[in-house]
Amino acid sequence: MRVLTVVGNRPQFVKSAPLSMALREAGIAEVVVHTGQHWDAELSQVFFEELGLPEPAHRLDLRTADVDALTPAVRGVVEAERPDAVVVLGDTNSTLAGARAAAAVGTPLAHVEAGLRSGDLSMPEERARIEVDRLASLLLCPDERSVATLAAEGVAGRSLVVGDVMADATLRFAPIARERVAPPHERGAYVVATVHREANVRPARLRRIVDGLSRIEAPVVFPAHPRTASVLRAEGIALAPNVELREPLGYLAFASAASQARVIATDSGGLQKEAYWYRVPCVTMRPSTEWVDTVEQGANVLVDDDPDAIEEAVRLAAFPQNAPPLYGDGHAAERIARALGGL
Repeated sequence: MRVLTVVGNRPQFVKSAPLSMALREAGIAEVVVHTGQHWDAELSQVFFEELGLPEPAHRLDLRTADVDALTPAVRGVVEAERPDAVVVLGDTNSTLAGARAAAAVGTPLAHVEAGLRSGDLSMPEERARIEVDRLASLLLCPDERSVATLAAEGVAGRSLVVGDVMADATLRFAPIARERVAPPHERGAYVVATVHREANVRPARLRRIVDGLSRIEAPVVFPAHPRTASVLRAEGIALAPNVELREPLGYLAFASAASQARVIATDSGGLQKEAYWYRVPCVTMRPSTEWVDTVEQGANVLVDDDPDAIEEAVRLAAFPQNAPPLYGDGHAAERIARALGGL
């Protein structure tokens, strides 16, 4: 069997690492397509080097997040390679482009992280999740909640609970990261912040989020996504001395910093889960989340872009002592490989 995996941004590179290993062990040939949605070296190439990912067979180098530009290029690869299945991960524009390309060619589609919903249709990621799930033949879900969501929506593909491949990656790589890379400050004495979502880099919202981060009485390590840094510069948004604006970190450096922080403040979906697995409390600077279990367990707080709420949530944040395991046991990639073998 041969599958074509579409990746394009930082979280997908992380998720694809354990999956690529599991596919090799299962005897499934993999063709990797890198769309170039993320092309900055620290958001892209460093993952292939640090995580031992197979070099992409196809580097489209499109340097865009425009789905209409990504889709025909991915479709051309699907038509040329004629895989038995196309695998897409998560909810990015590369995910959606891969799904549309597979549907156009008539190739079975497998969606990793299927069934997630935030309930906020203003988010492009939410609209992408819904469309991709409707196109998928095989829906690989992190938990029973996701399967129930798909059933309620009447999605036609086959749904399976496999756990979360991000858990596989975190369990595998976080100890290596802490061993190799020292934290940016004394362990537990700083906050890690990330802001990258489309809504949050609009000047008014970004200004309010930065205001909240600037009120925190601790160093805030802020590795800035290139588009976030661009808006900060263009709008002249000032950072208080406690907010340390940095270039994007390599995966291992970031995993070391995040896993040893006192609090993680973010708008990332994946980092909310990673914080949970690191047992670091999370403050989510969005009005909603697809990872509602982390909020229900008291490990994650939604604050939107309210500066007062950001400061207070960080100040009060504590990880619950009896928080149960969530989203898998570190063997999701193996289950995905078995499910793909049954297509």
